[in-house]
Amino acid sequence: MILGVGSDIVDVRRIERTIERFGDRFLDRIFTATERAKAERRANRAETYAKRFAAKEACSKALGTGLRAGVFWRDMGVTNLPSGAPTMKLTGGALKRLQAITPKGCQARIDVTLTDEGPMAQALVIISANGAGAP
Repeated sequence: MILGVGSDIVDVRRIERTIERFGDRFLDRIFTATERAKAERRANRAETYAKRFAAKEACSKALGTGLRAGVFWRDMGVTNLPSGAPTMKLTGGALKRLQAITPKGCQARIDVTLTDEGPMAQALVIISANGAGAP
C-alpha cells in the first residue's frame, strides 16, 4: 500500500551558488555527515548535493508534512542499500511521522530514485507499507 509520494526538481546551479555563498553553514544545516562525506568524494559534488536536496524535499512531501511539523532537513538522509540503490534513513521528527502513517502490523519501505541532467536534478520518493496490516 502506498502511504505517500513526493517529487522535487532543483537547479544544480542554485545549490552550487548557495554552497559558494554559505559554505559549511548551509551544508551542516541540510546534509548528514554521511551525505557530506559521499558528496565530497565526487568530482561533481554540486550535482550530488542537489540530488540529495531534491530527495529530502520529495521525502518531506511523501511524509505529508513538508519541512514543518517537527520534520527537519537532517532528519532525512540519503543512504544506499547493499545493492547500491538509494533509500532514505529517517531520524527524529521524520521517523516519528513515518511511524505515525505506517499501519499497525506493517513495515514501511522508502523507494528513492535520483537523476540529474544538467543543470537540473530530480528525485522521486515513494513510501509504502508491507505486511499483515496492509489492505
